[in-house]
Amino acid sequence: MADDSQKPPSDFLDQAEIDKLLAQNAEQSAPKALLIHADGTRGDAKSGNKVEAYDFRNPVFLSEVELRRLRLLHEDFIRYLSARLSLFLRMEFGLKMAKLTTVTYSKFTESLPSPTHICLFKAEPLIGVCVLDINPRLALTIADRLLGGRGHSVKAERYLTEIEMSLIEDVIHIVLEEWCGQWKSEQDLHPSIIGHENNGRFLQTSPKDAIILALTLEVNFGDCSEQMQIGVPYYTIEPLVKKMQARRHKDTAVTQVEKRASWQRSYDHITMPVRAEWDALELSLREVASFRVGDVVEMPASLLQQARLLLNGTPKFIGTVGLDADRVAVQITHKIPSHADGLTPANHDGRKSP
Repeated sequence: MADDSQKPPSDFLDQAEIDKLLAQNAEQSAPKALLIHADGTRGDAKSGNKVEAYDFRNPVFLSEVELRRLRLLHEDFIRYLSARLSLFLRMEFGLKMAKLTTVTYSKFTESLPSPTHICLFKAEPLIGVCVLDINPRLALTIADRLLGGRGHSVKAERYLTEIEMSLIEDVIHIVLEEWCGQWKSEQDLHPSIIGHENNGRFLQTSPKDAIILALTLEVNFGDCSEQMQIGVPYYTIEPLVKKMQARRHKDTAVTQVEKRASWQRSYDHITMPVRAEWDALELSLREVASFRVGDVVEMPASLLQQARLLLNGTPKFIGTVGLDADRVAVQITHKIPSHADGLTPANHDGRKSP
């Protein structure tokens, strides 16, 4: 048998070698990613900076924080609406948020199914026309329930008749009232239906590049599972979003109120010992022991301007000693800094601690 180790090298490359060569070629030919900062300087995109993709054809005017707040607001709307419709239809009406995002008006209208039932409404006094899209199978199932049916899903895919539109208008009014009611903390809104359509391609209620806040709901009603959408132009809810931001900022702002001391009437009858003293001079014990009645001790006149005024044994003020009629008086000249400012605490007799 021939030894494979003695086989001459083949002129053909296996798949592993081909993949390795292609990877090396791609790495060498790939251009180096550059990152241009806001000040115009250039850097390496792999230098640890966070780079996120931005679609200029689909701009987003709401930040993540604002979208999170709107999502919480619409979750409350969904919960209240589900309970209210369940009571109105006397049958469980399950709602769940499928998506809440911002898209252009052209993309929103293109995403509407056909056939469908579209309700155009306004939220007075806001400007702009909003869109409520209900799947026709869901609308027909609701209409059947309103006529006394058991709420079984209607399989037909067709446009709604005038009678069926009139039947489900009560349900639509409830949806719009609950949606407007979620903004009551910012502004009172009043919904009004201005028309019905059955095809989204011919809608011209907003410019094609207008940004729409699109809410998609998953509805479970009996054995019917369909979707319902609400599209609101951003310029319609922009005043509400700004009010919501201002209110949130006001609630979270910490206001520092200066606390001022105020006199309490209960302090009127509290007594406190007051004493004035000064450091006169230093004498030896022999000199003090030699004092006799009638001796005179000389002290500088400047001591009269350095008298300490003690309140309850604690030095608080410096003053000048003088006479007021037949009484000795102390005129306060300035305040002594407190212990927090570095003053050594005094004893009960007013002398400094060692």
